[in-house]
Amino acid sequence: MIHEKAPTQQKIDSVDWKKSLQNAFSNWQDLAAYLEIPLNAVNISNRKHFAMRIPLSFAKRMEKSNLKDPLLAQVLPLQLEHSSPSRFSSDPLDEASFSPYPGLLHKYKNRVLLITHPACAVHCRYCFRREFDYKTHQQSKDNWQDVFSYINAHPEIDEVILSGGDPLMHNDSYLAYFVENLSKIAHLKRFRIHSRIPIVLPERITKELIKTLSRTHLQKILVLHMNHPNEIANDVITAISALKAAGFTLLNQSTLLKGVNDSVAILKKLSESLFMHGIIPYYLHVLDQVTGSAHFAITDNEAIALHNKLKAETSGYLVPKLTRELAHEPAKTWLI
Repeated sequence: MIHEKAPTQQKIDSVDWKKSLQNAFSNWQDLAAYLEIPLNAVNISNRKHFAMRIPLSFAKRMEKSNLKDPLLAQVLPLQLEHSSPSRFSSDPLDEASFSPYPGLLHKYKNRVLLITHPACAVHCRYCFRREFDYKTHQQSKDNWQDVFSYINAHPEIDEVILSGGDPLMHNDSYLAYFVENLSKIAHLKRFRIHSRIPIVLPERITKELIKTLSRTHLQKILVLHMNHPNEIANDVITAISALKAAGFTLLNQSTLLKGVNDSVAILKKLSESLFMHGIIPYYLHVLDQVTGSAHFAITDNEAIALHNKLKAETSGYLVPKLTRELAHEPAKTWLI
């Protein structure tokens, strides 16, 4: 895939990321016109809940006139979403059971996850939190103090994960509040951010944001989410390079999706592209069985066969762990 010349960090900083977000594609008519695809080429869902949201920077990487483009497939709301097998549910990981306080999930012994923001820059159709009850987890700044007190009272917790939604949807000042308060907790060693924003809205990764996130003695980890090598564009590389230069450890997790990345060639190219830019291929998740996502599913046997072939095709450090997350298990479950 050929991209334009990489923009400089100065150029990225000059872009108003909030304006870019406001101008994201939110209906099929506009997106179809942009991608030069006939309106009636596909049956689109007009459901208002979890409606289409696709930033222009991500849409630019899609191949024109290709309804099967692997990036488009991840974000296009189809009528298929209204037909889910009974085993697919709104809360496949039973996350509601692990929340001692609103906004806090304590599923695993040494780490907690904070639901810091209810929104994302892009609506991936396979998202396991697409039906999540964010309203019950919204917090004011004052209420977050209960969460910080909980962490402080549990010395076994050495890592905090900022998630959502997407934590980088917050303003820098709000993120600074989290960084400052987490840095005061003596037994914490690391803070981790899970975000798709550096991939789908790279203009959000400004110098000021990086400075804000770097004002801590804690080790900084950013877990990105890329599923296909075509997601790695020049503006993404610029954002990633700036984060890496600031001392972030960069990991990537992918979801194995039918029609998107269910081939050895694609998975190999993705891992090689990630590593070339200083990102460690971390997890390859099988699909969480959330309502509306069944059309992305492949069988466990197919997933294991793909993973075995990938191990035979490339170096071990380029092979992400094939995992499934199961409710009430003490850790991720490795399929192989």
